[in-house]
Amino acid sequence: MLDLEVVPERSLGNEQWEFTLGMPLAQAVAILQKHCRTIKNVQILYSEQSPLSHDLILNLTQDGIKLLFDAFNQRLKVIEVYDLTKVKLKYCGVHFNSQAIAPTIEQIDQSFGATHPGVYSPAEQLFHLNFRGLSFSFQLDSWMEAPKYEPNYAHGLASLQIPHGATVKRMYIYNGNSLQDTKAPLMPPSCFLGNVYTECVDVLRDESGPLGLRLRLLTAGSGPGVLSDSKMRLSERCIYFGDSCQDVLSMLGSPHKIFYKSEDKMKIHSPSPHKQVPSKCNDYFFNYFTLGVDILFDANTYQVKKFVLHTNYPGHYNFNIYHRCDFKIPLTIKGESAAIQTEICTTYSKWDCIQDLLGHPVEKPVVLHRSSSPNNTNPFGSTFCFGLQQMIFEVMQNNHIASVTLYGPPRPGNQVRTSDLAQ
Repeated sequence: MLDLEVVPERSLGNEQWEFTLGMPLAQAVAILQKHCRTIKNVQILYSEQSPLSHDLILNLTQDGIKLLFDAFNQRLKVIEVYDLTKVKLKYCGVHFNSQAIAPTIEQIDQSFGATHPGVYSPAEQLFHLNFRGLSFSFQLDSWMEAPKYEPNYAHGLASLQIPHGATVKRMYIYNGNSLQDTKAPLMPPSCFLGNVYTECVDVLRDESGPLGLRLRLLTAGSGPGVLSDSKMRLSERCIYFGDSCQDVLSMLGSPHKIFYKSEDKMKIHSPSPHKQVPSKCNDYFFNYFTLGVDILFDANTYQVKKFVLHTNYPGHYNFNIYHRCDFKIPLTIKGESAAIQTEICTTYSKWDCIQDLLGHPVEKPVVLHRSSSPNNTNPFGSTFCFGLQQMIFEVMQNNHIASVTLYGPPRPGNQVRTSDLAQ
């Protein structure tokens, strides 16, 4: 049985690990994988057809705990303990729930002190008692009517007319004063662990097509910065097609992994007769997992030739390898009067909406089926790749975008970086 410390409006954990509000999904999964011998039977719950309409949930069935992640930013929003018989809980080092201590209203009063009168929900037959960043729900199945209370705050919570021995059914840890209005907070500095994350990624382009990326990067630090109050620093970097390997390293730092392409399986779709000739050297990717971005370099020129932006939707083969890249892509649209308009495609845009703006592709999609080995099947099925305006959209079966690949010519030699001007 887990023995955990409750920190209202912050976390649930012990000396070895801690689930912290604002923590990214991948980091919580890494904790579960590392401690798989003590934390077992974990389920991941999500909406297959509408992944943005419901929270993404990690359900620790053996321990009676749910971790609710915001469907959009994929950061931890709420920690729910739905079965207090499966876990020991303490506050400020003192247990208020264990095999020997029942979490009654009297025990909660003694451990956490007085608070505002609770709220009774007739539909749930639950009595909700709220502190800042912490809520308790008491089961009231045996009650024949809604609870009543006397406003005698001198006697603490016990002055509420709750039957003696009524125990907590659920506990919630969240950010702010209201569980209903809570949102996932910014990622706390303790969760950065030396990594760099993206706040957003803007695709730079002109009338001819994509030019590169503008990345707004978040790092943890104690120095002055835009977000100095939360000890985070915000910076901006631009990467263009044709940039050298050294340019990218100076802008983004070392990648988490370098992947060399052993073969190009898309070569068969090329009309070139050289597609049957094996390459003497291989192109290679810089994989930036916490940015949600891959950068492909040409093996001969060592220059950027492609960018891959990952949306990290559940139900995709690469889910949880990359953090979500929150990108914005300006799309060039020709109106009825031949005037050029610009619409924005984001990480959350659906493929049918993009097609309505750009028109249907002339060529049929390429079917992409991934598997870890020839004998294994992909439980999530195939995806479809469509090419439009020098971009390849990988589309899942639920109509959401799994990734976007950008390609284009190198930038002109006289093009000046935005970051260079800032310096």
